[in-house]
Amino acid sequence: MSTLTLTSDPTVVGVEINDDTLSVCLSDGRGISVPISWYPRLSHALPKDRLVWELIGGGHGIHWPELDEDISVENILFGQPSGEGARSFRRWQAWYQSKITESG
Repeated sequence: MSTLTLTSDPTVVGVEINDDTLSVCLSDGRGISVPISWYPRLSHALPKDRLVWELIGGGHGIHWPELDEDISVENILFGQPSGEGARSFRRWQAWYQSKITESG
């Protein structure tokens, strides 16, 4: 059995997101794309809210303040989808829907 380890410490330098894919440009020159369906908060959000992101942890993660979502570079590199449970996601959906309704 082999173990995958990171030999470099890449950080995010760019993010692109659409209805199907989250694409991340890394400081070491790689580009990684993963299905947006891996991250239910992103896939269920309005496109305008997906576009509002910021780097956190010196570029080791991405935060979507409108969605209360954080994704680490490590999780993207290791191909780890969101580990959010169904109950937590339902609470988030209710919160997000009320936020959308309030903003009109």
